[in-house]
Amino acid sequence: MTTGNGDFEAFYTATYQRLVGQLLVVTGSLQEAEDVVQEALVRACGRWSQVRDYQVPEAWVRRVALNLAVSGLRRARRRAALLVRLGPAADVPALSVEAVALTRTLRKLPLRGRQVLVLHHLVGLPVQEIARELGVPVGTVTARLSRARATLARLLAAEEEELGHARG
Repeated sequence: MTTGNGDFEAFYTATYQRLVGQLLVVTGSLQEAEDVVQEALVRACGRWSQVRDYQVPEAWVRRVALNLAVSGLRRARRRAALLVRLGPAADVPALSVEAVALTRTLRKLPLRGRQVLVLHHLVGLPVQEIARELGVPVGTVTARLSRARATLARLLAAEEEELGHARG
């Protein structure tokens, strides 16, 4: 993270884990905590010439992260209220045991990995379309797909091994 202001890197290194730990307690989700802290740090980086002069720059980043977390909770509440107003969903066929197991395993992947796997393998979108839809370079989609496939393969192998031990 070279910003021309080398002290931002030191600030980032010194505060990132602590801020994520604090926001984890607020959000209840490591992924959400990391997301809001990273976004707050990106905003701090863009204003570093001002933020570094604050009495406690970390407090500014924490406040931004907390505001982002609250905004995320509000969005989730609005979505839930909308779903209640829409009423019950149409009947959906029951999932197979395999589909439930795969879904449970997919949840262990980072969100970005799940996104590209679903868009590519379930929706059938080409890598270029996924890149356009997510607003990222094609190389990023390719790398995420590769990492997600490798992680999924390891997770599935570990689950298969666990089942083998449970049976035997």
